[in-house]
Amino acid sequence: MDRLCVCPGNVPCGAAKSKRLKEEGVVLAQEGRHWEAVKRWDEAIQMTPENPLLYEMKSQVLTVLQEVFPAVQAAEMAVKLRPLWWEGWQTLGRAQLSLGEVDLAVRSFQVGLHLCPSERSLWLEDLAWARRLQQQRLAAWDRTQREEAAQREVLSAPELQQDYDFESDEVVAACATMAERQRRYEDLKRTAVVVDAEGNAREVTVEEEGSGDTPSSQYQLVKARGL
Repeated sequence: MDRLCVCPGNVPCGAAKSKRLKEEGVVLAQEGRHWEAVKRWDEAIQMTPENPLLYEMKSQVLTVLQEVFPAVQAAEMAVKLRPLWWEGWQTLGRAQLSLGEVDLAVRSFQVGLHLCPSERSLWLEDLAWARRLQQQRLAAWDRTQREEAAQREVLSAPELQQDYDFESDEVVAACATMAERQRRYEDLKRTAVVVDAEGNAREVTVEEEGSGDTPSSQYQLVKARGL
């Protein structure tokens, strides 16, 4: 039988090198050299593929790099290897948010809270953030539905189907009604949905976006935890 190669201290050589590569990756990530860090962790994973911490750290950095799909895959592997690790679920939720999977992120944060109810960042940052995005998405869907309905009213106005005596007041009234429909449609096109710090969704005009609440287009979805 082949003897297991061990380094001083009875530590398998592969595990020792993996640990060294992991630590090198942490230093590189802290210096902002993210791709180099990912490369180190990939090398470490080749030696110790059952180490969930390597996948979790890799997911964090990939999220920062906006490599969102690989980030989700790495985090999924982390929680698969260590399903009772709340930080793994937090990282998975953050990666899912960056991918746009808000409902999945909410579930991941809830699992993390179930495992560690005392972790305030999960309550106050992650889950609250994901729920605000849910509210924003619902409000945006509702606004889109109303805009489409307003557009249909403009394009197929019943007044256009009627014959009028052009010397009567009916023509004036019909034109006023059509103009009001067009105004409502134009007003809807100039609005955007924003969500305040309390999670309340509201519509603002484009001119208002620069004052007060942060518009939806400027939400920062990447909220990676420091290594």
